[in-house]
Amino acid sequence: MALFTIKNVRIKGVSAVVPETKVSTYDYDFFSHDDADTFVKTVGIENRYVATKGECASDLCHLAAERMIQELGWEKESIGILSFESVTADYRTPPTSCILQDRLGLSTECMTFDLPMGCCGFLYSVCVVGKMMQTGDVRRSLLLIGDTITRMSSPKDKSRIPLFGDCGTAVALEYEDGAEDIVIDMNSYGKGYQALITPHSGFRHQVTPKSFEYEDFGNGVVRAPVHSLIQGMDVFAFAITRPPKSIKALFEKLGIDKEKDIDYFLIHQANKMIIDKVVKKSGLNPAKTPSNIREFANLGGASIPMLMVSEIAEELRQKKLYLMASAFGLGLSWGTMLFHTENLVIPQLGVYHIDK
Repeated sequence: MALFTIKNVRIKGVSAVVPETKVSTYDYDFFSHDDADTFVKTVGIENRYVATKGECASDLCHLAAERMIQELGWEKESIGILSFESVTADYRTPPTSCILQDRLGLSTECMTFDLPMGCCGFLYSVCVVGKMMQTGDVRRSLLLIGDTITRMSSPKDKSRIPLFGDCGTAVALEYEDGAEDIVIDMNSYGKGYQALITPHSGFRHQVTPKSFEYEDFGNGVVRAPVHSLIQGMDVFAFAITRPPKSIKALFEKLGIDKEKDIDYFLIHQANKMIIDKVVKKSGLNPAKTPSNIREFANLGGASIPMLMVSEIAEELRQKKLYLMASAFGLGLSWGTMLFHTENLVIPQLGVYHIDK
Protein backbone atom coordinates (compact mmCIF):
# COMPACT_ATOMS: atom_id res chain seq x y z
CA MET A 1 0.00 0.00 0.00
CA ALA A 2 1.55 3.31 -1.16
CA LEU A 3 -0.13 5.35 1.54
CA PHE A 4 0.31 9.12 1.76
CA THR A 5 -0.91 11.38 4.56
CA ILE A 6 -1.05 15.08 3.75
CA LYS A 7 -1.10 17.38 6.77
CA ASN A 8 -2.06 21.05 7.12
CA VAL A 9 -3.48 21.35 3.60
CA ARG A 10 -7.13 21.99 2.79
CA ILE A 11 -9.14 22.02 -0.43
CA LYS A 12 -10.64 25.51 -0.61
CA GLY A 13 -12.61 25.41 -3.84
CA VAL A 14 -13.50 23.58 -7.04
CA SER A 15 -14.49 25.00 -10.42
CA ALA A 16 -15.52 23.33 -13.69
CA VAL A 17 -16.01 24.42 -17.30
CA VAL A 18 -17.37 22.52 -20.32
CA PRO A 19 -17.40 23.33 -24.04
CA GLU A 20 -20.64 24.76 -25.41
CA THR A 21 -21.21 21.91 -27.88
CA LYS A 22 -23.43 19.17 -26.47
CA VAL A 23 -23.76 15.83 -28.27
CA SER A 24 -26.46 13.23 -27.61
CA THR A 25 -25.93 9.50 -27.92
CA TYR A 26 -28.81 9.61 -30.41
CA ASP A 27 -26.77 11.92 -32.66
CA TYR A 28 -24.19 9.26 -33.60
CA ASP A 29 -24.83 7.85 -37.05
CA PHE A 30 -23.29 4.47 -36.15
CA PHE A 31 -26.13 3.89 -33.65
CA SER A 32 -29.67 3.03 -34.64
CA HIS A 33 -32.31 4.43 -32.28
CA ASP A 34 -32.63 1.02 -30.63
CA ASP A 35 -28.83 0.77 -30.30
CA ALA A 36 -28.76 4.19 -28.67
CA ASP A 37 -31.54 3.18 -26.26
CA THR A 38 -29.55 0.09 -25.24
CA PHE A 39 -26.36 2.11 -24.83
CA VAL A 40 -28.04 4.69 -22.61
CA LYS A 41 -29.68 1.98 -20.51
CA THR A 42 -26.56 -0.16 -20.00
CA VAL A 43 -23.63 2.27 -20.20
CA GLY A 44 -25.62 5.14 -18.71
CA ILE A 45 -24.42 7.92 -21.00
CA GLU A 46 -26.96 10.01 -22.89
CA ASN A 47 -25.09 13.29 -23.39
CA ARG A 48 -21.58 14.67 -23.34
CA TYR A 49 -19.91 18.04 -23.98
CA VAL A 50 -17.47 17.97 -26.89
CA ALA A 51 -14.62 20.33 -27.74
CA THR A 52 -14.55 21.54 -31.32
CA LYS A 53 -11.51 22.31 -33.45
CA GLY A 54 -9.35 24.92 -31.76
CA GLU A 55 -10.61 24.17 -28.22
CA CYS A 56 -7.99 22.67 -25.92
CA ALA A 57 -8.07 21.33 -22.38
CA SER A 58 -5.90 24.28 -21.37
CA ASP A 59 -8.60 26.70 -22.56
CA LEU A 60 -11.25 25.02 -20.41
CA CYS A 61 -8.92 24.84 -17.40
CA HIS A 62 -7.84 28.47 -17.89
CA LEU A 63 -11.42 29.68 -17.62
CA ALA A 64 -12.10 27.39 -14.64
CA ALA A 65 -9.01 28.80 -12.91
CA GLU A 66 -9.94 32.44 -13.57
CA ARG A 67 -13.43 31.87 -12.13
CA MET A 68 -11.95 30.05 -9.12
CA ILE A 69 -9.38 32.76 -8.36
CA GLN A 70 -12.00 35.49 -8.64
CA GLU A 71 -14.50 33.85 -6.30
CA LEU A 72 -11.82 32.95 -3.76
CA GLY A 73 -10.53 36.50 -3.84
CA TRP A 74 -6.93 35.26 -4.14
CA GLU A 75 -4.15 37.58 -5.26
CA LYS A 76 -2.50 35.88 -8.22
CA GLU A 77 0.99 36.54 -6.84
CA SER A 78 0.07 34.42 -3.79
CA ILE A 79 -0.16 31.21 -5.86
CA GLY A 80 3.09 29.25 -5.50
CA ILE A 81 2.38 26.06 -7.48
CA LEU A 82 0.41 25.50 -10.68
CA SER A 83 -0.04 21.92 -11.87
CA PHE A 84 -1.75 20.81 -15.08
CA GLU A 85 -3.01 17.23 -15.20
CA SER A 86 -4.01 16.16 -18.71
CA VAL A 87 -3.31 13.66 -21.47
CA THR A 88 -4.26 16.31 -24.06
CA ALA A 89 -1.56 18.94 -23.63
CA ASP A 90 -1.20 21.88 -26.02
CA TYR A 91 2.14 20.58 -27.31
CA ARG A 92 4.47 17.64 -26.78
CA THR A 93 6.84 20.32 -25.44
CA PRO A 94 6.84 22.73 -23.63
CA PRO A 95 4.75 21.76 -20.59
CA THR A 96 1.30 23.33 -20.84
CA SER A 97 1.52 24.42 -17.19
CA CYS A 98 4.24 26.91 -18.17
CA ILE A 99 1.94 28.40 -20.82
CA LEU A 100 -0.93 28.59 -18.34
CA GLN A 101 1.24 30.40 -15.79
CA ASP A 102 1.65 33.18 -18.34
CA ARG A 103 -1.98 33.15 -19.50
CA LEU A 104 -3.21 33.41 -15.92
CA GLY A 105 -0.79 36.20 -15.09
CA LEU A 106 0.77 34.31 -12.18
CA SER A 107 4.09 35.28 -10.63
CA THR A 108 7.30 34.10 -12.29
CA GLU A 109 8.13 32.67 -8.85
CA CYS A 110 5.27 30.16 -9.29
CA MET A 111 6.45 26.57 -9.83
CA THR A 112 4.69 24.74 -12.68
CA PHE A 113 4.58 21.15 -13.89
CA ASP A 114 2.45 18.74 -15.95
CA LEU A 115 1.03 15.36 -14.91
CA PRO A 116 -0.36 13.02 -17.62
CA MET A 117 -2.13 10.49 -15.39
CA GLY A 118 -5.58 10.23 -16.97
CA CYS A 119 -8.52 9.12 -14.86
CA CYS A 120 -6.53 9.16 -11.59
CA GLY A 121 -5.50 12.75 -12.28
CA PHE A 122 -7.39 14.34 -9.38
CA LEU A 123 -5.85 11.97 -6.82
CA TYR A 124 -2.35 12.30 -8.27
CA SER A 125 -2.59 16.10 -8.36
CA VAL A 126 -3.73 16.40 -4.75
CA CYS A 127 -1.13 13.85 -3.61
CA VAL A 128 1.86 15.44 -5.37
CA VAL A 129 1.03 19.09 -4.72
CA GLY A 130 -0.38 18.47 -1.25
CA LYS A 131 2.80 16.72 -0.08
CA MET A 132 4.85 19.61 -1.49
CA MET A 133 2.73 22.11 0.44
CA GLN A 134 2.48 20.46 3.86
CA THR A 135 5.63 22.17 5.21
CA GLY A 136 4.06 25.58 4.65
CA ASP A 137 6.72 26.85 2.27
CA VAL A 138 3.99 27.28 -0.37
CA ARG A 139 0.69 28.63 0.95
CA ARG A 140 -1.57 28.41 -2.11
CA SER A 141 -1.73 26.19 -5.19
CA LEU A 142 -3.94 25.62 -8.21
CA LEU A 143 -4.51 22.15 -9.63
CA LEU A 144 -5.81 22.31 -13.19
CA ILE A 145 -7.28 19.00 -14.32
CA GLY A 146 -8.94 18.46 -17.68
CA ASP A 147 -8.95 16.81 -21.06
CA THR A 148 -10.39 17.04 -24.52
CA ILE A 149 -10.48 13.26 -24.69
CA THR A 150 -13.03 13.09 -27.49
CA ARG A 151 -10.43 14.45 -29.91
CA MET A 152 -8.20 11.43 -29.24
CA SER A 153 -10.79 8.99 -30.59
CA SER A 154 -11.63 7.83 -34.06
CA PRO A 155 -14.98 9.36 -35.08
CA LYS A 156 -15.83 5.92 -36.48
CA ASP A 157 -15.08 3.94 -33.31
CA LYS A 158 -18.31 3.21 -31.48
CA SER A 159 -16.41 1.31 -28.77
CA ARG A 160 -14.73 4.50 -27.54
CA ILE A 161 -16.02 7.87 -28.73
CA PRO A 162 -19.49 7.64 -27.09
CA LEU A 163 -17.88 6.97 -23.71
CA PHE A 164 -16.13 10.29 -23.21
CA GLY A 165 -16.78 13.98 -22.73
CA ASP A 166 -14.55 17.05 -22.47
CA CYS A 167 -14.05 19.28 -19.44
CA GLY A 168 -11.63 21.52 -17.56
CA THR A 169 -11.52 21.92 -13.78
CA ALA A 170 -9.58 23.89 -11.18
CA VAL A 171 -9.01 22.80 -7.58
CA ALA A 172 -7.61 25.26 -5.02
CA LEU A 173 -5.37 24.06 -2.17
CA GLU A 174 -4.31 26.21 0.77
CA TYR A 175 -1.93 25.62 3.67
CA GLU A 176 -3.80 25.71 6.99
CA ASP A 177 -2.34 24.74 10.35
CA GLY A 178 -4.39 21.95 11.87
CA ALA A 179 -6.37 21.06 8.74
CA GLU A 180 -7.69 17.49 8.82
CA ASP A 181 -5.43 14.96 7.14
CA ILE A 182 -5.91 14.04 3.50
CA VAL A 183 -5.13 10.33 3.12
CA ILE A 184 -4.43 8.78 -0.29
CA ASP A 185 -3.66 5.18 -1.28
CA MET A 186 -2.15 4.91 -4.79
CA ASN A 187 -1.42 1.76 -6.82
CA SER A 188 -0.34 0.74 -10.30
CA TYR A 189 -0.33 -2.37 -12.50
CA GLY A 190 1.93 -1.53 -15.42
CA LYS A 191 1.59 -5.01 -16.90
CA GLY A 192 -1.86 -3.97 -18.12
CA TYR A 193 -0.78 -0.73 -19.83
CA GLN A 194 -1.97 -1.81 -23.28
CA ALA A 195 -5.61 -1.93 -22.13
CA LEU A 196 -5.81 1.87 -22.53
CA ILE A 197 -3.34 3.15 -25.10
CA THR A 198 -2.73 5.44 -28.07
CA PRO A 199 -0.42 3.20 -30.15
CA HIS A 200 1.20 5.86 -32.36
CA SER A 201 1.67 8.94 -30.22
CA GLY A 202 5.12 9.06 -28.64
CA PHE A 203 8.61 7.88 -29.45
CA ARG A 204 8.09 4.11 -29.17
CA HIS A 205 5.97 4.27 -32.33
CA GLN A 206 6.36 7.70 -33.85
CA VAL A 207 3.66 9.17 -36.07
CA THR A 208 4.05 8.47 -39.80
CA PRO A 209 1.58 8.67 -42.72
CA LYS A 210 0.65 5.07 -41.90
CA SER A 211 -0.50 6.21 -38.46
CA PHE A 212 -3.55 7.82 -40.09
CA GLU A 213 -4.66 4.81 -42.14
CA TYR A 214 -8.00 3.47 -40.90
CA GLU A 215 -8.59 -0.23 -40.26
CA ASP A 216 -11.95 -1.92 -39.81
CA PHE A 217 -11.85 -4.25 -36.79
CA GLY A 218 -15.50 -5.21 -37.16
CA ASN A 219 -18.52 -4.54 -34.96
CA GLY A 220 -18.40 -0.80 -35.60
CA VAL A 221 -14.78 -0.33 -34.56
CA VAL A 222 -12.90 1.59 -37.23
CA ARG A 223 -9.75 3.45 -36.22
CA ALA A 224 -6.15 4.30 -37.10
CA PRO A 225 -3.01 3.76 -34.95
CA VAL A 226 -3.02 7.46 -34.02
CA HIS A 227 -6.36 7.03 -32.23
CA SER A 228 -6.75 5.87 -28.63
CA LEU A 229 -8.23 2.45 -27.96
CA ILE A 230 -9.81 0.53 -25.10
CA GLN A 231 -9.60 -3.19 -24.48
CA GLY A 232 -13.05 -3.17 -22.94
CA MET A 233 -13.12 -6.49 -21.11
CA ASP A 234 -9.61 -6.01 -19.68
CA VAL A 235 -10.52 -2.55 -18.37
CA PHE A 236 -13.81 -3.80 -16.93
CA ALA A 237 -12.12 -6.70 -15.11
CA PHE A 238 -9.45 -4.36 -13.71
CA ALA A 239 -11.90 -1.64 -12.64
CA ILE A 240 -14.25 -3.93 -10.72
CA THR A 241 -11.44 -5.85 -8.99
CA ARG A 242 -8.58 -3.57 -7.91
CA PRO A 243 -10.40 -0.39 -6.74
CA PRO A 244 -12.84 -2.18 -4.38
CA LYS A 245 -9.89 -3.90 -2.67
CA SER A 246 -8.18 -0.53 -2.22
CA ILE A 247 -11.34 1.01 -0.77
CA LYS A 248 -11.85 -1.82 1.72
CA ALA A 249 -8.17 -1.91 2.72
CA LEU A 250 -8.06 1.82 3.44
CA PHE A 251 -11.24 1.73 5.51
CA GLU A 252 -9.91 -1.20 7.53
CA LYS A 253 -6.49 0.38 8.09
CA LEU A 254 -7.97 3.67 9.31
CA GLY A 255 -10.91 2.16 11.19
CA ILE A 256 -13.45 4.01 9.05
CA ASP A 257 -17.12 3.09 9.36
CA LYS A 258 -18.24 3.71 5.80
CA GLU A 259 -21.90 3.97 6.79
CA LYS A 260 -21.49 6.37 9.72
CA ASP A 261 -18.34 8.34 8.90
CA ILE A 262 -18.50 9.10 5.15
CA ASP A 263 -20.99 11.60 3.74
CA TYR A 264 -20.42 10.83 0.05
CA PHE A 265 -18.51 8.31 -2.05
CA LEU A 266 -17.19 9.89 -5.24
CA ILE A 267 -16.52 7.13 -7.79
CA HIS A 268 -14.79 7.88 -11.08
CA GLN A 269 -17.55 8.07 -13.67
CA ALA A 270 -16.24 5.49 -16.17
CA ASN A 271 -19.59 3.98 -17.14
CA LYS A 272 -22.71 2.83 -15.32
CA MET A 273 -21.82 -0.86 -15.34
CA ILE A 274 -18.42 -0.26 -13.74
CA ILE A 275 -19.74 2.27 -11.21
CA ASP A 276 -22.52 -0.09 -10.10
CA LYS A 277 -20.07 -2.98 -9.71
CA VAL A 278 -17.54 -0.93 -7.72
CA VAL A 279 -20.29 0.33 -5.41
CA LYS A 280 -21.68 -3.17 -4.85
CA LYS A 281 -18.32 -4.94 -4.38
CA SER A 282 -17.11 -2.20 -2.01
CA GLY A 283 -20.32 -2.40 0.04
CA LEU A 284 -21.07 1.31 -0.42
CA ASN A 285 -24.46 2.94 0.09
CA PRO A 286 -25.82 3.84 -3.39
CA ALA A 287 -27.76 6.74 -1.85
CA LYS A 288 -24.42 8.31 -0.91
CA THR A 289 -22.88 7.74 -4.33
CA PRO A 290 -23.74 10.65 -6.66
CA SER A 291 -23.47 10.17 -10.41
CA ASN A 292 -23.41 12.50 -13.42
CA ILE A 293 -22.43 9.95 -16.07
CA ARG A 294 -25.72 10.45 -17.95
CA GLU A 295 -25.07 14.12 -18.75
CA PHE A 296 -21.25 14.37 -18.91
CA ALA A 297 -19.87 10.88 -19.78
CA ASN A 298 -16.35 9.87 -18.71
CA LEU A 299 -14.31 13.04 -18.07
CA GLY A 300 -11.01 11.37 -17.23
CA GLY A 301 -9.13 13.07 -14.41
CA ALA A 302 -11.78 15.80 -14.17
CA SER A 303 -14.47 13.24 -13.33
CA ILE A 304 -14.39 13.62 -9.54
CA PRO A 305 -14.06 17.43 -9.42
CA MET A 306 -17.02 17.64 -11.83
CA LEU A 307 -19.04 15.34 -9.54
CA MET A 308 -18.45 17.83 -6.75
CA VAL A 309 -19.55 20.77 -8.91
CA SER A 310 -22.53 19.18 -10.66
CA GLU A 311 -24.05 16.99 -7.92
CA ILE A 312 -23.21 18.10 -4.38
CA ALA A 313 -22.10 21.73 -4.77
CA GLU A 314 -24.73 23.21 -2.47
CA GLU A 315 -23.85 20.93 0.42
CA LEU A 316 -20.14 21.48 -0.14
CA ARG A 317 -20.70 25.23 0.03
CA GLN A 318 -22.71 25.11 3.25
CA LYS A 319 -21.49 22.14 5.28
CA LYS A 320 -18.49 20.27 6.57
CA LEU A 321 -18.29 16.91 4.79
CA TYR A 322 -16.10 13.82 4.90
CA LEU A 323 -15.64 12.35 1.42
CA MET A 324 -14.10 9.32 -0.20
CA ALA A 325 -12.88 9.42 -3.82
CA SER A 326 -12.00 6.37 -5.90
CA ALA A 327 -10.38 6.61 -9.34
CA PHE A 328 -8.91 4.11 -11.81
CA GLY A 329 -7.58 4.22 -15.36
CA LEU A 330 -4.45 4.74 -17.48
CA GLY A 331 -1.36 2.83 -16.61
CA LEU A 332 -3.16 0.86 -15.21
CA SER A 333 -3.42 2.94 -12.04
CA TRP A 334 -5.95 3.27 -9.23
CA GLY A 335 -6.33 4.92 -5.87
CA THR A 336 -8.56 5.88 -2.96
CA MET A 337 -8.62 9.24 -1.18
CA LEU A 338 -10.24 10.36 2.07
CA PHE A 339 -10.62 14.09 2.71
CA HIS A 340 -12.67 16.68 4.59
CA THR A 341 -14.22 19.80 3.09
CA GLU A 342 -15.82 22.80 4.74
CA ASN A 343 -17.70 25.66 3.08
CA LEU A 344 -16.01 25.23 -0.30
CA VAL A 345 -16.04 27.99 -2.88
CA ILE A 346 -17.71 26.49 -5.97
CA PRO A 347 -18.62 28.75 -8.90
CA GLN A 348 -21.56 27.73 -11.07
CA LEU A 349 -20.64 25.39 -13.92
CA GLY A 350 -19.04 27.47 -16.66
CA VAL A 351 -19.32 27.16 -20.44
CA TYR A 352 -16.40 27.94 -22.73
CA HIS A 353 -17.26 29.87 -25.88
CA ILE A 354 -14.55 29.81 -28.50
CA ASP A 355 -13.97 33.03 -30.44
CA LYS A 356 -15.26 32.40 -33.95
